[in-house]
Amino acid sequence: MKRFILFLSSNAGLGYAPVASGTFGTLAGIPVFYLLSGFPPLLYLLTWLALLFLSFWAAGAAGKIYGVVDDGRIVIDELVGYLVTVAFLPFSWSTALLGFLLFRVFDILKPPPASWFDQKLKNGYGVVLDDVVAGLYGAVALRLLLPPLTALWGG
Repeated sequence: MKRFILFLSSNAGLGYAPVASGTFGTLAGIPVFYLLSGFPPLLYLLTWLALLFLSFWAAGAAGKIYGVVDDGRIVIDELVGYLVTVAFLPFSWSTALLGFLLFRVFDILKPPPASWFDQKLKNGYGVVLDDVVAGLYGAVALRLLLPPLTALWGG
């Protein structure tokens, strides 16, 4: 069970990257976005909710195994947060990459209330919820930036 928890919490090992593990962990979101983008909105939401609850459990259990609540190898939260940023949008490489960049910026900056979850809720819920909030900020920014950038790029 321990190996399964560490596999899940590290996004299949991406969290073991020697530098920028959160950035590498977020990369798992791009193929998942591709797979989920064809889902009807309700199925996307239900799938995301299942991943959310799985991530609460995996992050909390992995934190106990590592002895550090928000160990850098735990990156399943980046997957869940990134999927918030790109939720309900059709897949395109420009959307996937801009969403990736925006999510990472907000995940690093942790504007409130993300910083509150990060600093005050020291368990699997806090590990994940700061990324969900970063994902919400990323979602708003992505939806504001996509129309003018699409017009500029010509499609």
